Amino acid sequence: MTTTLTPPAGLHGRPAHRDPNVLRWLGGYLSSAVGDNVYYIALSWAAVQSGTPAQAGLVTAAGALPRALLMLGGGVVADRYGPRRVVLGSTAVRSVLVLTAAVLLLVASPGLWTLGAVAVLFGLVDAVFLPAAGALPGRIAARDQLARVQGMRGLAVRLANVLGGPLGGLGVALGGTAGAFGLAALLVGMSLPLLFLVRVGGPAPGTAEPARRALGAELRDGLRHIRKDPVLRPLVLAIALSDLGFVGPMNLGLTLLARQRDWGTSGLGWVLAGFGTGAGAASLLLTWRGRIPRAGAVAALANVVSAVAVAALALMPSVPAAAVTALLIGVSAGLAGALCGALVQARAGAAYLGRVTSVSTLVGFGVAPLTFPLVGAGVALWGTGPVFAACAAISGLAGLVVLGARDLRRAELP
Repeated sequence: MTTTLTPPAGLHGRPAHRDPNVLRWLGGYLSSAVGDNVYYIALSWAAVQSGTPAQAGLVTAAGALPRALLMLGGGVVADRYGPRRVVLGSTAVRSVLVLTAAVLLLVASPGLWTLGAVAVLFGLVDAVFLPAAGALPGRIAARDQLARVQGMRGLAVRLANVLGGPLGGLGVALGGTAGAFGLAALLVGMSLPLLFLVRVGGPAPGTAEPARRALGAELRDGLRHIRKDPVLRPLVLAIALSDLGFVGPMNLGLTLLARQRDWGTSGLGWVLAGFGTGAGAASLLLTWRGRIPRAGAVAALANVVSAVAVAALALMPSVPAAAVTALLIGVSAGLAGALCGALVQARAGAAYLGRVTSVSTLVGFGVAPLTFPLVGAGVALWGTGPVFAACAAISGLAGLVVLGARDLRRAELP
């Protein structure tokens, strides 16, 4: 039976962007996200310095596989022990792990195997951290503030992407790779005091605490909960399809497109800036509005627009045209992603929030990055146009899934 949550005491009716509890969470989330960006820059730089480009690619992708394999179990852990407790514990471990890497780089010259081991361990911890971090927003604010909280989270992600690159480069310039790893550890660790002060809501009065069972049984129970829910079932499928078709072309594919068109790094930067601006605008809209009517239908429409724009991006003849197209992708994909995330938070129920979050984010964080070699091989064989179109078709299916599911199409946020 699905349980419901009460928001933290004293926070009823307060807008999320004026809620000190949510703002503490936002500050901690931002610091951790910036630290993550710096860590990935430091890892890739250290890997490039220690091996060939192909070997560096394997090292930087090494964390994706354990993250994908264990993320569903991480959702069970988040539900069993509470997302706040799991976020605090895993954040501390992540900070110590990255600090250890900094010390190793400072006192020795670790090879690719050592860097790969750091990446794998980071991925293992991420498998627990990510579901808990995704479930935490649903425990810190009232249900009618979920869309606004997702918008604020989107703004934090955009800001972390903007700050992470320059800070990572500054860390490498001043202290080498060891300095960059140390800076990443500091930023991740700085989130702990803020997250420690975050209060979370508990089960509604009269709600019985679910009995703990074996991890596998709890996981099957969570999957059964998704399968039986007329909104969650198509929603999770739509999110998976969207991520599966979107991540490849908008990461590796975009780099290959810029190289094919001779746009250079500056041209790629303008396109990425267009996407980031659009996604930030969508997050700002949700933060300001707090609620979008007919959330399910709007998410479906935004997803279809995003898919069409992704296919069109490979056909753009110039950097300005590509930047404007990327701006449209950012607005539509950002709006669709935030609304789907808020619907997941609103529908999952307190007892299943971690497990539902782990399933809904599994493809985006775990499976989709593993498709990069396929995207690269496809571009080499057929060019960017057909690959972008095929990926866009997969992503666009998400909108059709939403439109074809009546309960989801009519879904409203609280």
